[in-house]
Amino acid sequence: MLDVACGPGLISIEFAKRARHVTGIDITPAMIQQAKAVQQVHKLSNIRWDISDVSNNLPYPTGAFSLVASRYSFHHLLNPFSVLSEMNRVCTVGGQVVVIDPTPAPDKADMYNIAEKLRDPSHVKALTKTEFEDLFKKAGIPLVRIGFYKLRLELEEHLQTSFPNPEDIPKIRQLYVEDTKRNILGLDSKFYGDKLYFSYPNSIFVGQKEHLQC
Repeated sequence: MLDVACGPGLISIEFAKRARHVTGIDITPAMIQQAKAVQQVHKLSNIRWDISDVSNNLPYPTGAFSLVASRYSFHHLLNPFSVLSEMNRVCTVGGQVVVIDPTPAPDKADMYNIAEKLRDPSHVKALTKTEFEDLFKKAGIPLVRIGFYKLRLELEEHLQTSFPNPEDIPKIRQLYVEDTKRNILGLDSKFYGDKLYFSYPNSIFVGQKEHLQC
């Protein structure tokens, strides 16, 4: 299994409990160090960690993995088609290519992306469900399953783990307050007492590799 843009290795660790071997790749050395620490806690020996920019060609042979996955990374990519195509290349014929990412409603996507860029300047664009379906089709990967779930978070806690410019924090808060009133972000934002909660709409796209690529 290959975990593309693995970050601190959360899904790499979970798959390593079930898979024969897992490789996690990420551009950030600090993330890989966190992943190695979690690996030691779980006493797993079947994981390899690589440091590389996944927006370039993945440094693996064609057909090297039976499962290639990426979670919460595609909204950071400048060229998601290139990355998805590379994920497909390194997947074996009959294997699966899986992408998990937020998918805002089409009529909320512009405002959603504005809010996310303020919260996290590394955010590029979250694709809608239809845009992901088109992306898989363009990459020649038939979709065999699509799932959906919501991730519920508290705004202030989420901001503490994000990296917004300090001057943008009041703007972010105001956008979420407006979402409680007018649903401008499509995040089902609600106050519970003095805390504001919202839900990321996440989709899971499972494709199957059909043909050998060179």
